[in-house]
Amino acid sequence: MKYITNTLDFQLNKRSVVTLGKFDGLHRGHNKLLSRTLELGKQGYETVVFTFDVSPLVKLGTRIKRTLLTNEERKVLLERKGLDCLIECPFVPELIQMEAEDFIREILAVQLRVAYVIVGPDFHFGYQRKGTPELLKKLGNQYGFQVEIMSKEMEDDREISSSWIRDTLREGKIEKVNRLLGYPYFVKGKVLHGRQLGRTWGLPTINQIPEDGKLLPPFGVYASRTYINGEVFFGISNIGVKPTVEVPFAGVETYLFDCDENLYEKDAWVEFFHFVRPECKFDSVEELKEQIQRDAAAGKHYFACEK
Repeated sequence: MKYITNTLDFQLNKRSVVTLGKFDGLHRGHNKLLSRTLELGKQGYETVVFTFDVSPLVKLGTRIKRTLLTNEERKVLLERKGLDCLIECPFVPELIQMEAEDFIREILAVQLRVAYVIVGPDFHFGYQRKGTPELLKKLGNQYGFQVEIMSKEMEDDREISSSWIRDTLREGKIEKVNRLLGYPYFVKGKVLHGRQLGRTWGLPTINQIPEDGKLLPPFGVYASRTYINGEVFFGISNIGVKPTVEVPFAGVETYLFDCDENLYEKDAWVEFFHFVRPECKFDSVEELKEQIQRDAAAGKHYFACEK
């Protein structure tokens, strides 16, 4: 997949199908846009996702940066889906102040050579968000491209949105988050060196520090599944600050069942399926060790019941 970021200076060599949006989470609603983009791309067009390197709402100071996906995670998921090109446009002053009509003419028509635009019904763009799907349709006739406005994907008679999923994640409803996303919520990152206490107990763990801005589920222990170098491991993950051993940052520590490999510096993809218990401080490391063993039993029971 072609990856264009940190620049407005790009030019496609052939006509394209473009879907536009923030795409935080790449949830089931986004997947509807992406599937249609890929379907139209079979006619010989380049398939393009056009988004921003940071949410416009974050850049303008109306929302704190807490995202379901890091940019790297989003890139990996889009590549797996088979998109040809991801453009992460920098939200710079010249783009912030660009009129919607200029965006359509200069970015879509000229630089992206667009043949089809795929958007949701609430998509807005351009200076003061004056651009609408209806404006895209109107000017599409002038610049020679077609516009498809896809209906929202629904769950429980409600439109699926990134904000709803973020709220649901903060509430700790991980199963519902996974249902709304259409895949298990995850953290991707390198395996780092920890204090290796688990290894001394016969319970070796891997540690990750999520990228700043990644929205984490409420602190606690979760039944999890981990992918490393093509291998799959089931286990339990503690999300939080490990108050018993006083770690000063929020991280993810995962005990992998039946694994004693050296995994340091490898990339790990850890998915969360079921909340086991909240994070808490124990009076001794021995109590913590015993609790981890109980957590592991709960995790194994969960996955056994899911098979």
